[in-house]
Amino acid sequence: MPAKVTGAEAAGSASLTVPAPRPSRFAGTLYRGHEGMWSWVLHRITGVAIYFFLLVHILDTALVRVSPEAYNIVIGAYQTPIMGLGELALVGAIGFHALNGLRIILVDFWGVGTRYQRGMFYGVLGLWAVLMIGFSPRHLMHVFGG
Repeated sequence: MPAKVTGAEAAGSASLTVPAPRPSRFAGTLYRGHEGMWSWVLHRITGVAIYFFLLVHILDTALVRVSPEAYNIVIGAYQTPIMGLGELALVGAIGFHALNGLRIILVDFWGVGTRYQRGMFYGVLGLWAVLMIGFSPRHLMHVFGG
């Protein structure tokens, strides 16, 4: 709805209408859903996932000093197909996090890095996909093939 100008500004002329701003498609958020945002979100998610993996890894490795039998039980639980898929997800997270970290370094320290950040993001995704395509079949054969 157009806003009317009143008061001193409207004293010498007829009412002046100013069009109301158009509502944004992304009203209520600062994020626009572009490559930079998704790169940031995926980097944070993979970083937190890697952190929790390392925490669990340190705790289960510490079991060997407390109780070797308990350690063997935990390691036996890790040798299931579900955990094999978890390992695949872990390798994917580490690979993306590492490649995207290199992209972030280039964006921060290369003079024209911000200009090429979109292309570098798609380059990271492409390289990550190639690496995962190379790793996944071999790993899944080991997990499901024995």
